[in-house]
Amino acid sequence: MDEQRLPGGRHVGGVRIGDTVHRPANPWTPTVHAVLRHLEIAGFEGAPRVLGFDEQGREVLTFLHGETIGELHPWPAWPRSEQALRQAAGWMRRLHDITAAFVPPEDATWFAGTWRPGLIIGHHDASPYNAVWNDGGLVGFVDWDTAGPSPREFDLAHLALTWVPLQPRHVAESQGFTAFEDRSRRLHVLLDAYGYEGDRSAFADVIVERARRQASIIRRLVEGGQTALRPFAERLEQAAAEVRALPASFWRA
Repeated sequence: MDEQRLPGGRHVGGVRIGDTVHRPANPWTPTVHAVLRHLEIAGFEGAPRVLGFDEQGREVLTFLHGETIGELHPWPAWPRSEQALRQAAGWMRRLHDITAAFVPPEDATWFAGTWRPGLIIGHHDASPYNAVWNDGGLVGFVDWDTAGPSPREFDLAHLALTWVPLQPRHVAESQGFTAFEDRSRRLHVLLDAYGYEGDRSAFADVIVERARRQASIIRRLVEGGQTALRPFAERLEQAAAEVRALPASFWRA
């Protein structure tokens, strides 16, 4: 059966073959597979299932059917909808609740982070780029390479950055988002849908830390030769600065 390249820059060489996705494996792939199998056993919907590896050593996952952003610019309307905002938050809450009971194998390797009891396993890139959508709403998220241990807030901060969105204004505008005066309300819709009970003013610091830490990781990849990633680091650094400049009223429900 023919291989069909998956559109967009988030699949890192992934191809579709029938109802399966084949992607290059990484040192942390077996650990991510352990997480995905934990989710499957728990009956979690919204994540691909692990089917193993092919003859080329690529991981094989089930294909999630639906619409993705791919290479569309500006984006379609659904990533900006309140329905998507609420469903993404609800999806993440279920993920965190289930993975709170996950105990990784002794030889676990993560893209980033170190596990200890009390942490959840976050997706860490549950952005609109990685969402799958259909007429019924959010199907789930793909591209689990960056899944790893963290506090709940750290994964939720990325959701706020990319879905509210709290990206730099020029990035959000290029994606089709212009309702900047509505972002505070959208933030609280997101947090309410997640069931967030923490200090919302302090959540600003988490978002800034998350953006800066992710930018630092990308900077190291750039130094290692992946120079095409430099704009992503710059955007995250600018996002951190813009979030830091938001007024205190922005964070009050």
